[in-house]
Amino acid sequence: MPWFKRSTSNITTKIRKDIPDGVWVKVPTTGETVHRRELVSNFWVDPTSGYHFRVGSSEYFDYIFDKAPKLLGENIRSVDALEFVDRKPYKDRLVEAEKKSGLTDAIKVGKGKVDGLDMVVACMDFAFIGGSMGSVVGERISMAIDEARSSKCPLVIISQSGGARMMESVLSLMQLAKITSKLALLHEEGGLYISYMTNPTTGGVTASYAMLGDVNIAEPGALIGFAGPRVIRQTIGRDLPEGFQTSEYLLEHGFLDFIVKRPSIKRKLAQVARLLAPAPSK
Repeated sequence: MPWFKRSTSNITTKIRKDIPDGVWVKVPTTGETVHRRELVSNFWVDPTSGYHFRVGSSEYFDYIFDKAPKLLGENIRSVDALEFVDRKPYKDRLVEAEKKSGLTDAIKVGKGKVDGLDMVVACMDFAFIGGSMGSVVGERISMAIDEARSSKCPLVIISQSGGARMMESVLSLMQLAKITSKLALLHEEGGLYISYMTNPTTGGVTASYAMLGDVNIAEPGALIGFAGPRVIRQTIGRDLPEGFQTSEYLLEHGFLDFIVKRPSIKRKLAQVARLLAPAPSK
């Protein structure tokens, strides 16, 4: 079954038919337009302003791995254990999210070569219910950590999330402790964990594993924090510092080790791994 339907009812000229939708893309920060082909060739980064458009887990895997990795945990699917209903049942939201995004949940885990080095990468995806962290996300990250421990190779978690998945309530919050405990075991064994934060990284994800890396990296301009700026502003009743909760602000205040532009992330991950990861036993 296709994930989308292309409408042709309003196409009236041959010229229009030959031009695909979205050839020109507007850059939110500048208002300028850029050709889609130019963005695709530059990892969806505006070559003029440096604005990083949001991309999904499949794109990050293409950017990072030398070739298609072995996927882990794809057979694990979310269930509506609490029979949660707000404007619609949670089970219907899951079906809708899977059809719309083409994903099985808000994270994809793969093991493969990154610049010739074995690496386990867990990449969250905002396209699936806002990248929210539910039980499946927690289980897949746990599987990624266990694989990194058994394989003695570096672990990378790419965060892109609005936080805990409210439809799973406490079952979602339990994942914070579960993942943190697993990371503690990895740390005790001398394993390397690199956290790569993208836009947005918020809520319980920020409050737990996103900020626990041996090396904490972020993309330029990423929103990183617990509550969003609007919520904080309404709570304290005052304006926030300019650039508050951006990756640049966090770097300046010591919460990040460095900022990496997306086209350089593969080289940087390999560089950090070669420098800090324990040598594999022979």
